[in-house]
Amino acid sequence: MSAMKNWLIVLLVGVCTAAYAQKTELDVPYVPTDQKTVEEMLKLAGVKPGDVVYDLGCGDGRIVITAAAKFGATGVGVDLNPERIKEANANAAAAGVTDKVTFVLGDLFEFDFSKANVVTMYLLPSVNLALRPKLQKELKPGSRIVSHDFDMGDWKPEKTVRVGTHDTIFLWTIK
Repeated sequence: MSAMKNWLIVLLVGVCTAAYAQKTELDVPYVPTDQKTVEEMLKLAGVKPGDVVYDLGCGDGRIVITAAAKFGATGVGVDLNPERIKEANANAAAAGVTDKVTFVLGDLFEFDFSKANVVTMYLLPSVNLALRPKLQKELKPGSRIVSHDFDMGDWKPEKTVRVGTHDTIFLWTIK
């Protein structure tokens, strides 16, 4: 019986270790952006038909979906969490914009932003600062970046807008 028990413990440890090893560490907790703030972010960026909006840490897809449905843009959402990507795809189907948006399971630090002319994000300050050089290098001049609640350190925003009593959004344009 002892050999069987040891074998079961080894099997359990192996399965748990494999499951843990496959879990991606998330840099940012999932906190959905209020719909009013989503719309204000897109207005602040001046999103219009023909724009390509990338949402970094897209969560349930609401920013990219709103950009497509209400502003006529196309978009890409990127997130590390497969559950959020699944949810975003379902939300895009429900909104009837699957022909205008794509959601990608991926790491922001390895993702190519060069096709975007608008980037939105609701990340933590440390992640914003780490992404800043990549955004400045890959985005074309005139591309706009809008961040919900967190700035980019000493890179001063062109505009800062309060939404309601709790949200702040920041706008930068790549020179």
